[in-house]
Amino acid sequence: MTSPADEQRTVLAVVAHPDDAEFSCGATLAAWAQEGWEVTLVVCTDGSGGGPDDAIDVGPAERRRISNIRKAEQRAAGEVMGLKEVVFLDYPDGMLEPSLALRRDIVRQIRRTRAYRFVCQSPDRVWTPGYVIGRYHPDHLAAAQASLAAVYPAAQNGWDFPELLAEGLPPSRVKELFVVGAPHLNFAVDISTTFELKLAALRCHVSQLGTDQVELAELIRQWAIERGEPFGLPMAETFHRVEN
Repeated sequence: MTSPADEQRTVLAVVAHPDDAEFSCGATLAAWAQEGWEVTLVVCTDGSGGGPDDAIDVGPAERRRISNIRKAEQRAAGEVMGLKEVVFLDYPDGMLEPSLALRRDIVRQIRRTRAYRFVCQSPDRVWTPGYVIGRYHPDHLAAAQASLAAVYPAAQNGWDFPELLAEGLPPSRVKELFVVGAPHLNFAVDISTTFELKLAALRCHVSQLGTDQVELAELIRQWAIERGEPFGLPMAETFHRVEN
C-alpha cells in the first residue's frame, strides 16, 4: 500500500446508520486507530427509524428519543474503537437518497478531515451465493452511491460545490478507497488482534442488538474466519480496495 506522511494518516468512514460500521469494518477501524491513524466516522442518518418493526408510536417525539439513544450508543462504540470523532449528518432514517445535498455533505467531511483513506458501503447488490436481504437497506445503497460520487470527482475538484471553497475547504484527494460488501473483494485486513474490540463496540448498541449477544458474537466470529481463509489470515474484514 502507499505510505502517507504522518500528517496524512487520516481515515474517513461513511455509513448510513449507527452500528453499520461496527458490523462491516469495526475491527479494521480499531486496528488503524491503534496504528496511529486519525479515524472519523460519519453516519448519514439520525438513526430515528431504529425502533421495533411492529411499533405503533412512530411520531416525532418517539423518533427523537430513539435517535438520541442510538447516537449515544454510536459515540460509546466509537470510543471503544478508538475513533477520533463521530459525525452525524442527521438525514431522516429510512429516507436517505443519493442527493446532491448528501454528496456535498460528504465532500465537506472529506475536505475537512483531508482523508487519505476512505471507507464506505457498496452501492451494488451481491446475489451469490445468496441474496442477504438485511445487507441492502435502501439507506445503505444511497450512502454508498453518494460516497463514491463524493470521492471522485467532487472532493478533489474545486469546480464541484464551490461554496465549500468559501468555507475554507479546498479540494482534497482521497488516496485509498475501501468498499465493504462489494461484489469483488480484493483486500483483507487481519483483525485477529482487534476482533474483541469489534464485539465490544457492538455491545454498545443495546437498542438494536439487546444485552445477550453470545450467539451473535459466535456468528460474527465465524464470518471473520471465513473471510480470512481466502487470504491466508486467521480472521479478516474484507474490502474492494483501489488507489486513487
